[in-house]
Amino acid sequence: MTTEQERLSVRLARDPSEIAAAQRLRYEVFVEELGGDGAMVDHGARLERDRFDPYFDHLIATDRAADDRVIGVYRVLRDDQAAQAGQFYSEDEYDLTPLRQSGRRLLELGRSCLHPDYRGGAAMFQLWQGLADYVTRHGIEVLFGVASFHGTDVTRLAQPLSFLHHRHLAPPDLRVRARVHQDMNLMPEAVIDRRAAMREIPALIKAYLRLGGTIGDGAFIDHAFNTTDVCLVMDTARMSASQKSLYTRERGA
Repeated sequence: MTTEQERLSVRLARDPSEIAAAQRLRYEVFVEELGGDGAMVDHGARLERDRFDPYFDHLIATDRAADDRVIGVYRVLRDDQAAQAGQFYSEDEYDLTPLRQSGRRLLELGRSCLHPDYRGGAAMFQLWQGLADYVTRHGIEVLFGVASFHGTDVTRLAQPLSFLHHRHLAPPDLRVRARVHQDMNLMPEAVIDRRAAMREIPALIKAYLRLGGTIGDGAFIDHAFNTTDVCLVMDTARMSASQKSLYTRERGA
């Protein structure tokens, strides 16, 4: 028997059929599982898509033991691709002026998801390895993108949002700000139950924090997608060697 890590492979989607497979997985996760929607979501074909998809590169994880089914997705947008699209995807939610004025190579991350059967295993780590290769190949210096809490009731999310604000706010030179600003400073730091707050933070956001990720100023309430979004920013120059090793091939060697 082969292990999951041996069965999985990660690459960029090569043709429209593979992009459609990625959009189908996104539909299963973001629409069916989490209750999202959008102007270009195709419920008949069960595809979650938007106008930015043609400009993004789509990083996919497939399982050779399941007829190369797409079981994981990341979509990534370099600054040169964003110029072609007219903007970054997250620019509708966040003022990215600090990043744009930094003069550094930028990469936007989005629509990260795994099929439920592959969560908690090797798939996410292998997607990170593929992302690390992409970052190196294109000379990326700053990675960013929105990540989401399920639901739009900020009172229920007061503890984790406040924890992120107090402990993980981005440095001023990279601190993007929500355009429709939902204050994340909802509780004094002294009264936050750190363990309870961490339990409420989605696994993907916690993974970014372990990689040295920081949080922009304010959350954005996305009613169409039924989420409360935060903007994560990761500066590769500020990452420690141990943080970099969490997603590079050296760790798996």
